[in-house]
Amino acid sequence: MNEIIKKNGITFGIILGLFSLLITTAIYAIDLQLFTSWWIGGIAIVVPIIIGFVLVSKTKKQLNGNINFKEAFTVYFIAAVIGSFISKLFEYILFNFIDPQAKETIKEINIKYTTEMMEKLGAPAASINEAMQKVAETDNYSIGNIIFGLAMGLVFHAIFGLILAAIFKSKSNEGL
Repeated sequence: MNEIIKKNGITFGIILGLFSLLITTAIYAIDLQLFTSWWIGGIAIVVPIIIGFVLVSKTKKQLNGNINFKEAFTVYFIAAVIGSFISKLFEYILFNFIDPQAKETIKEINIKYTTEMMEKLGAPAASINEAMQKVAETDNYSIGNIIFGLAMGLVFHAIFGLILAAIFKSKSNEGL
């Protein structure tokens, strides 16, 4: 594997992981209700996308403007795996060892938020009660759910990485 790709993937992976860690810590410190905020979720999606564009663009530049599809995808996916792992590991430690009560508070906030949204959408009371029971029984920060979240995140990153690679691959490498 090309050293530039490996170095950039690892460096930007750490940057992505630290960004996620800082956002999670800030939300935790400021107000747990922000975990249900749509605009925080938007930032958590948009910033990694921007970082991905910067990463692949920088890597292409360092490779003298010549990057093939595989290299573009690989550099992004390395970063995504490292960043996602750091993020999910931090969430697991924070909500299971540092402050387990916070995950219960977040669950209560989610129940209230979901109930309000379902009521606004006119869902029947039976559906709301059933949904709330499922939410109440689910531990979003269990090791199984953290791993599931990591896997789903990596699927999203793989799809986005394929799009990025198609955008940034060098024209002379269209067959690659």
